[in-house]
Amino acid sequence: MTDKKTFFPAEWAKQDFVQMTFPNSDTDWAYMLDEVNECFVHIAYEIAKRQKLLVVCKSATQTGNLLKNCNLSNVVFFECAINDTWARDHAAITVVENGIRTLLDFTFNGWGLKFPANHDNLITNQLVSKNIFGKNTLYKDCRNFVLEGGSIETDGEGTMLTTEKCLLSENRNYLKKKEIEDKLKLFFGVSRILWLKSGSLKGDDTDSHIDTLARLCPNDTIVYVKCGDKNSDHFFELQKMETELRNFRTLNAKPYNLVPLPLPAPIFDSNANRLPATYANYLIINGAVLVPVYNTQEDETACSRLQELFPDREIVAINCLPLIKQHGSLHCLTMQFPVCPT
Repeated sequence: MTDKKTFFPAEWAKQDFVQMTFPNSDTDWAYMLDEVNECFVHIAYEIAKRQKLLVVCKSATQTGNLLKNCNLSNVVFFECAINDTWARDHAAITVVENGIRTLLDFTFNGWGLKFPANHDNLITNQLVSKNIFGKNTLYKDCRNFVLEGGSIETDGEGTMLTTEKCLLSENRNYLKKKEIEDKLKLFFGVSRILWLKSGSLKGDDTDSHIDTLARLCPNDTIVYVKCGDKNSDHFFELQKMETELRNFRTLNAKPYNLVPLPLPAPIFDSNANRLPATYANYLIINGAVLVPVYNTQEDETACSRLQELFPDREIVAINCLPLIKQHGSLHCLTMQFPVCPT
């Protein structure tokens, strides 16, 4: 842990709860609602088995019926208007300031004004106004800055990992790299930022969110997506990303331990557009790692490698084929909130 007064916990720190935003017939999931609800329910079930779950939804009654087999004693429902369901990007991001859990509420603008986000951008403020997060939690309005949770990673030791394609993209902040870096250090109390210039997946709407490409792990490790097929559209871009990762150094000036995850076999939509399937979009919770799988031969390898990185946690594979039809996956649907400091 850093000795700075602002501390950005890693995802593997002990968690209080996870937030999800459930779909309804007014969202982009309407045409496949039953199919995607099955995936949402599976994720919710595994979370509620182990810790609390905050469910943002249009109707607590309807969503509660879906979750009737979950540990409902661990589930809190909150009704409000929503645009979509990607909680990773519209939920608050948690830091600890002077020993107090603090929720940073950034602007979510639909990944650079690509999609409506007027309702999603108000969710955190509504949750705070109803005291859903309880006492010993502070709220900080950071809505003069556009930032999505899926675009940043931390090791909880003062390092942040992100991508230039996203944070320097158009229609977000219109700031220079140095200006953005200074703001991130101020918001999160990190001492340095590792910027990836390369790395992207076909079908990704986020401008290369880091949680689709590379993730910081315990013990100075980075797990990342690797493409072994030289004929793939992804090969050279991901190869350049791998080279950048090899050149990164830890705070102790040592190379990172790099662990590759396979790229799933190509999956296409009905219009022959490739979908952005990735195993890097896993979620760490108390006692488990929820891993997106896609019914491809690479599923087993991905789960095995993540088990090696998180030996003290259960690896839970969740079929996320429905999720990638809307160009996201498991981590994108969720946001963890660490335990309040005591």
